[in-house]
Amino acid sequence: MSEGAVIKILREHLEGQFPKMCGNCKRQFITLREYLLSTTPKGSVMPFDADAGSWTPRHPMGIFTFADCPCGNTLALSTEGMALPQLWALLSWVRHETQTRQITSRELLDTVRFELCQQVLANPDFHAIQKGA
Repeated sequence: MSEGAVIKILREHLEGQFPKMCGNCKRQFITLREYLLSTTPKGSVMPFDADAGSWTPRHPMGIFTFADCPCGNTLALSTEGMALPQLWALLSWVRHETQTRQITSRELLDTVRFELCQQVLANPDFHAIQKGA
């Protein structure tokens, strides 16, 4: 699997989590792009399964990325709900790439998060392109 394929899978999954609402101020983020423009990333991506060395978890803890809402509340996006075979393929890629690049899974996924955000902000009409519009 290529890094581009990983970004595509994650982007499709994350875009499916919108609209999203802040539980504190009730602000609604209609799209991933709006969320990225309105929030401030917080810390590194947290690959809980990879950190635990669990590459094919039956009950995954998931991969989480956090951001602060303008009100100060911390929000999360995650791989929750992703089909296990797809999650396992992503974790397999993470395992291979961290060994090849000799970096941590957090460092790798922070790079993926950065690239994904760049793509979303540069090309907000991802779904229209995917559907051939």
